[in-house]
Amino acid sequence: MKRTLVTGGAGFLGSFLCEKLLDQGHEVIALDNFYTGSRKNISHLLDHPSFELIRHDIVEPILLEVDWIFNMACPASPIHYQYNPVKTVKTSVMGAINMLGLAKRVSARILQASTSEVYGDPEIHPQQESYWGSVNPIGLRSCYDEGKRVAETLMMDYHRQNQVDIKLVRIFNTYGPRMHINDGRVVSNFIVAALKEEPLEIFGDGEQTRSFCYVSDLIDVILKMMNKDDFIGPVNIGNPGEFTIRELAEKILKLTGSRSKIQVRQERSDDPVRRRPDISLAREKLGWEPSVDLEEGLGKTIEYFEKVLKEA
Repeated sequence: MKRTLVTGGAGFLGSFLCEKLLDQGHEVIALDNFYTGSRKNISHLLDHPSFELIRHDIVEPILLEVDWIFNMACPASPIHYQYNPVKTVKTSVMGAINMLGLAKRVSARILQASTSEVYGDPEIHPQQESYWGSVNPIGLRSCYDEGKRVAETLMMDYHRQNQVDIKLVRIFNTYGPRMHINDGRVVSNFIVAALKEEPLEIFGDGEQTRSFCYVSDLIDVILKMMNKDDFIGPVNIGNPGEFTIRELAEKILKLTGSRSKIQVRQERSDDPVRRRPDISLAREKLGWEPSVDLEEGLGKTIEYFEKVLKEA
């Protein structure tokens, strides 16, 4: 049993991680400033004897006694991270410094939730961990992209200089229940629009590609990584299935039975053309393979948003 800290614990990924850790018998402290997290995501955990929730912003230091730290805190959708870009950079950079300082002080193992965005608009395909990326440092997305890149730098330097026990995962597009209804990411956007019989907006020609990993698969591999003693990463985690944005829209229209139309809009700045993880390293080092296919995962996510819209 570990005493664990999950930053961003009331968020989409963080709440599922807290739940899984409790199921495995660990003590869990969830930290969240509720910028994008929601108390509703963890309301069913509040009475659990091994769960504690603290309202806190990781831009500020905090002193706790823990064995494991999962640093998940940071808005992950363009709408949210571009709303206050300076705050986004602070969360990634100062948050990483504060959590690494804590890990150093109490000799905790720390996992940094990095992102496929560190690859920018990639010039190689699929993306391997050895690729250094093609990122615009002054673009609209750079507050998130560069913030996460600096967080990776800090993790490696604390490891090399102070022997902090680190884990680095690069998360590719993830979806599932508990995504914010106004999340701004493509899966939730399309599902909500389809259920409301509103147009599904595609930016550009819709031929840009993404991979989509269901949340349960992602939480599974994050925990495998945290339990792995002889491997620090970075490691790509995501589903290597590749779909165009137009294909995704058509699948969601079919699964919802919606009469919505696809509407083409002007392409967005710095939007990567192709994105798919090479997960060879995750297979080799962690023995991990995603098990939920896109249609199954979309079905569960559609059910969730149907409930949310009905309640609203």
